[in-house]
Parts: sequence; C-alpha cells; structure tokens
Amino acid sequence: MVFGAMIRSASPAFMFSLIAFGTILGIAGTDLVLPAVPEMPHELGGTPALAQMVLAAYAAGTLVGLLTFGELGARYSPRRLLIWSLTLFAFTSILAAFAPTLEWLVAFRFAQGAFGSGPAVFAPGFIQGLFTGDKAVGMFGRLGSIESLTPALAPVAGALLLGMGGWETSFLVLGAFAIFCAIACVVYSRSLPDRTVALETHRSYLSILRDGVFLRHALSQAFSLAAILIFVFGAPVVMTEIMGGGIEDFILLQICGIAIFILASNLSSTLASKFGIERMIYLGTGVLLTAFLLILAYVQFGGSSLAVIVPIWAITNGAFGLRGPIGFHQAIVASKGDHSRGAALVVAGILGFTATGTAIAAPFLDLGWWPLALASCLSAALASLCLAVFPEG
Repeated sequence: MVFGAMIRSASPAFMFSLIAFGTILGIAGTDLVLPAVPEMPHELGGTPALAQMVLAAYAAGTLVGLLTFGELGARYSPRRLLIWSLTLFAFTSILAAFAPTLEWLVAFRFAQGAFGSGPAVFAPGFIQGLFTGDKAVGMFGRLGSIESLTPALAPVAGALLLGMGGWETSFLVLGAFAIFCAIACVVYSRSLPDRTVALETHRSYLSILRDGVFLRHALSQAFSLAAILIFVFGAPVVMTEIMGGGIEDFILLQICGIAIFILASNLSSTLASKFGIERMIYLGTGVLLTAFLLILAYVQFGGSSLAVIVPIWAITNGAFGLRGPIGFHQAIVASKGDHSRGAALVVAGILGFTATGTAIAAPFLDLGWWPLALASCLSAALASLCLAVFPEG
C-alpha cells in the first residue's frame, strides 16, 4: 500500500528527460572516468596499457549488454528491465570505486558497462510510446544529439571531479545518480510504456543487419563517432604522461571541441533541410576524415603543439556535429520499426569499434600522438567507405 502510494504520473516531456538521463549515465560511464585513467597505475598498480583496458573493458561490456538487453526487451517488460539495469549499474559503479587492484577494476568495469547499457536500448521504444508522428521523430533526433554530446562533455566533468577527490569520485557519482534515476523510474513507472510489442515491429538482429540502408547509416555513424572517441580516450595519457602537460591541457582540448560540436549540431537539421540529409552526412564524414589526416600528417613529422592540434581537433568535432544527429536518426528510421534493436546495434557498433581501436592503440601510446591519430584516421576512412559501398535507400 505504501509502495503504491508512491507511484506518480508525469508528462511525456519529463519522462523523456528521465529516459535521456539514464542513457547519459551509461554513456558517461566511459568518459567521466577518462581524466582519472593516467592516475590509476600510480594508485592501483599496473601499467598505462592496462589502465587503457579500464576504458576498453567498459566498452566491451556495454557491447555485450546492448545485444543482451535488446533480446530481453522483446520478451520481458522493458520497464522492469530498465529499473534492474539502473540498479545493477549503480551497484557495480560503487564496487568499482573500491577496487583493490587495476585488474579488479577492469573486471568491474566490464560488468558496469553491461548493466549500464539498458537505457540506450529501451529509450527508442519508450519514446515511440510517449510521442507520436513528427513529435516522435523530433525526439529521436534530440536523443541522438544528447548521446553524441555526452562523450564531449563528460570528460570535462570528470576532470573537475578528479580535482575534487580521487579517481574513485567519478564512480561514486555515477552510482549515486543511477540510484536516483532508478528510484525515479519506480515512482513514475506508470508513465513508462510497459510493453513495446504493440508499439514496435520486432525483427531479428540478423534481418536488420541484412538491410543495406541500415548498415550504411549505422556503420558510418559508428565509425565516425568511434574516430572521435579513440582520440579522446588516449589523449589524457599522451598529454600528461608522454608530453609532460597537465590535465588542464585536456580540458582545453575538450572545451574547444565541445563548443564547435554544439554549434554544428544545432545547425545540422536546418542545413539538412536546406541541402539534403545525404549531402550533409557526406560533408560531415569527409571533413572528419580530412581533419584527422591533417592531425596525422602534423604529428608524424614531430609536431606536438596544442596551438595546431586543438584547432584541427575542433574541426573534427564540428564535422561530427554536422552528421551525428541526422546520422543517428537515419539509422533508427532504417531499422524499420524495431527501434530498440536498431539503437542497440548502432551503440554497440560505436562502442565495439571504440574498444577495438583503443585496445590496438594502447600499447603504442608511449610513442606520442601518432598511434591515436592513425587509429582515428582508419575509423573515419571506414565511415567514408560505408557511405560509398552501401545504398542510400
């Protein structure tokens, strides 16, 4: 009776904010702890390469979680799965804060990533149930913008948390926010669509992956964002451990990138309406690849000045801002009604490619910028290749 009295109703706009916040927590699980990675070997033992596995393990765990929750969501209540996802994410986040060694932290991070992936899977189905018609399309685009912006903003917040406490602070903050979000989902559960069977057309992962149009948008989106994230994930180690700078250099890099990303993403829909969606996706992807090639050429010849790297980095963020929101939306549309599995595959691709690129570049970070620049170039090149190989639809 007491529990029933706690249940409340809320507006669709409020529920969208709550769902988006849960999604942000899962994505921020990587980027919020990013500035603390260089400190971890000193605090927990281990090597800088093993510390990079703290990032790769989370991405790999999220990849597993996305595909698992995508299947569970077709069989069980998405509402209950969302609450369990947030609760277990909170539990593993707090466990990670008390990890005794770097090896244990890597293990906790895999579990944390798996449990935190639920909101990203269920968000599209909930949005489809909360909104209709053009309003739903607009909210999908807004969710895509939020998911794309989170990796840019979270490292700055993580750097501030690192300054306030130790490396554990980010994990404790994630745990606390996840508990708050889980409780809010329980309190306002009646406002969440419980079953998406009537709201979505459920297809198998294999049938979605056979669709060339979906592969075009999902893979190009995943490789584009992975190119950004691979560079971001390794930047703190290179800047502080190799180049002898401070975490404030990384904050400068991110702030400049964020500013241009926000500007470009806000213009994305307007420019797409005027010049065409496909043209803007081509433009954003092409500029992204060109900018990373410029960074690679500069660092390959021994360049390391932030006065050169930061402006070009800002261009890469602007390029993704142009294509990111509309690219995510096109991938969701191309899933032909199965928004949960479509979103799961897109985010799984992003994290899978990011984890692979991060793991490959990690052993070579003592060589400076060029391993990161090369890995990002390859990812951006694959994004361009997907646009050339797969049909527009």
